[in-house]
Amino acid sequence: MMSDLKPSPAAARLRAEAAKRILLTDGAFGTMIQRYKLEEADYRGTLDLALDQKGNNDLLVITRPDVVDTITRQYLEAGSDIVSTNTFNANTISQEDYAAVHLVRDLNLAAAGIARKAADDFAAKDGRPRFVAGAIGPTNKTLSLSPDVNDPGYRAIDFDTLKDVYKDQTRGLLDGGVDFILIETIFDTLNAKAAIMAVKEVEQERDAEIPVMISMTITDMSGRNLSGHSVEAFWSTVRHAKPLTIGLNCAFGADLLRPHVQVISALADTLVMIYPNAGLPNDLGEYDEQPETTGGFIREWADQGLINIVGGCCGSTPPHIAAMGDAVRGMAPRAIPTPAPKMRLAGLDPFEMAA
Repeated sequence: MMSDLKPSPAAARLRAEAAKRILLTDGAFGTMIQRYKLEEADYRGTLDLALDQKGNNDLLVITRPDVVDTITRQYLEAGSDIVSTNTFNANTISQEDYAAVHLVRDLNLAAAGIARKAADDFAAKDGRPRFVAGAIGPTNKTLSLSPDVNDPGYRAIDFDTLKDVYKDQTRGLLDGGVDFILIETIFDTLNAKAAIMAVKEVEQERDAEIPVMISMTITDMSGRNLSGHSVEAFWSTVRHAKPLTIGLNCAFGADLLRPHVQVISALADTLVMIYPNAGLPNDLGEYDEQPETTGGFIREWADQGLINIVGGCCGSTPPHIAAMGDAVRGMAPRAIPTPAPKMRLAGLDPFEMAA
């Protein structure tokens, strides 16, 4: 049981900081890495790997740690209270595409170490706590949907296999020194359930609380993820995990995401963390939204009392995070509601049992 586990000091510190002010997480790593215009040799380094590695951003924590460290420190300079690890695809499923499965533990250890050192360095400078979130992406598999249109019942992976993939990554991130596990960009709620169970099983292994941060991705204007769950249904489905934070990331820019932020903010009895894209991509797939524009949208969120933690996803950069920090400075953080006790269930939509 959770009460029998050693509590997380980092979770207590984060809650204490979040009670004082709106906190900042970081922005996109991929966007920043693209600016370096790295070539195959940068990605591969001295590693002997069978396939081309260009585009394998997670590998850079080993082959070009200077790049990842610089980006992390730029976000900290911009004001980030939380930095995430460059491990979105540092799992055995995703790394199989690069014939780099054997490096997965090393990737997570190295990424966590880079983020931990940078966060600790900045905390030592001014005494303000900094936190590290171990980022776990959704993988390129889905438990809820068939990849074969001719066989709707087929699944490319099963629940226990995916859970074990997440457990391996979780162990590596924790051993590298992260404070929290961030289950992010959730397009399939069942994938998220596998990740949550993985973290809970590692908790039992270690007899210590592992705080989880959970972030859903909406795939269309209806406000649902790819597996069809509404924001309300998603919360009902994962709230049993008692996440440190719940929220939304990626999908849209802050302007289009606001209605869905309002929904989760009203429901969740925990901290809400939102990190939208820097607008929508243009015809070339690039993001044009300027930091001051993003900051203006985030200011509106803060005015409405919607957020506890805010940051950026695709297209966002350190200037975007700095602009968000300027926008929310001195603003009161969202007040966490206390929902009336009810049985809350969910299919694709939420269901509340009448008293």
